[in-house]
Amino acid sequence: MSYHTPVMAREVIELLAPRDGGTYYDLTIGGGSHAEAILNASAPTGRLIGLDRDAEAIAAAREKLKAFGARIEFLNGNMGDLQSLLARVGGPHADGILIDCGVSSHQLDTPERGFSFSSEAPLDMRMDQSQGLTAAELVNTADSRELAALFKKWGEEKRASVIAAAIAKERRRGPLRTTTQLAQLIEKVCPRRGAKTHPATRVFQALRIAVNDELASLQRALEAAIPLLKPHGRLVVIAFHSLEDRIVKSFFRRMSADCICPPKLPACVCGQTKQLRILTRKPIAPSESEIGQNPRARSAKLRAAERVVGGDQG
Repeated sequence: MSYHTPVMAREVIELLAPRDGGTYYDLTIGGGSHAEAILNASAPTGRLIGLDRDAEAIAAAREKLKAFGARIEFLNGNMGDLQSLLARVGGPHADGILIDCGVSSHQLDTPERGFSFSSEAPLDMRMDQSQGLTAAELVNTADSRELAALFKKWGEEKRASVIAAAIAKERRRGPLRTTTQLAQLIEKVCPRRGAKTHPATRVFQALRIAVNDELASLQRALEAAIPLLKPHGRLVVIAFHSLEDRIVKSFFRRMSADCICPPKLPACVCGQTKQLRILTRKPIAPSESEIGQNPRARSAKLRAAERVVGGDQG
C-alpha cells in the first residue's frame, strides 16, 4: 500500500523533540511513517497514541508499527472529537502532539475513494467511509447558490458561480456520479488554456473539505490539544493549503498572547492567559530536494508551539 510519504519528517522530529519515556499523539496517523519516526526517537520506552478517522489507515499503521508492541495504541476517530475519544480510553497528558492535515497519498491513489479525478471513480471523498454524506450527494442536492458559496469559501475558486451553474444545468439530465464526469464538466466551462493545475482542482478541494468537515475538525483538535499538553509539551502542525494554515496561524497567535482585547480598551477584560510560546516565527516549508522526491509536499507549511509552564492542565 502506498500511504502518505512523511512530509518534513526531520523537521517534525526536531520540533517535537521526542525523548525516552515521553508520551506522544499523532492525530492523523495515516500509514504510520511519522509515528514510526517518533517512536524511534523516543526509544526505548516512549509511547504513542495514533488516531485516524480512516479505518484503512489504522489497519495499515497497525501492521507497519506492530514491532513497537505495547508502546503504541490506536484510536479510530475524528481528531475533532479528541476530547471525547480520550475520555473513553483515559488518555494521558502529552509531551508532544502532531497534526498532519490533508489527504493521504493512499487516499489519493485509491481510485474508488473518489478523491482524485485522474481516473474514473465514484464521487465519494469520505475519509471515514462509515459516515453518510458523499461528494456525489452534495453535488447533486445542494442548490447552485450553495455550491457557488462552497467553491468560493473552501476552494477559493474565482469562477465558483460559473461552475455551480454548469453543475445545476448538467444534473437536470441526470446525476453526476463520477470524478471524471465532474472534472470534465468543469474543464468544459473553464478551459485549462495551458494552466499548470487542472481547473477542477479547487472544486475538488472544496468538496473534500465540506464532506469531511475538515476545517472545523482542525479547529476543534487544536482547542482540545492545549489542555492535553504537559508544560513544555510541543504542538506541531503541517498544513497543506492556505485555509488550514490560516487557522493554525491564528490559533497560535491567539494562544500565545497575554491579552486579545481591542487596543483602544483602557483595561484588559478578555481574561486571556498565555498558553503557548511559538517556536516557528514563520512557517517552515519543505526543501527543494524533498519536493523533488515528493511533489505532493510542495504546498506544506509546518508550524510549532510549546505549552507555557503554569498553564491550566485541564
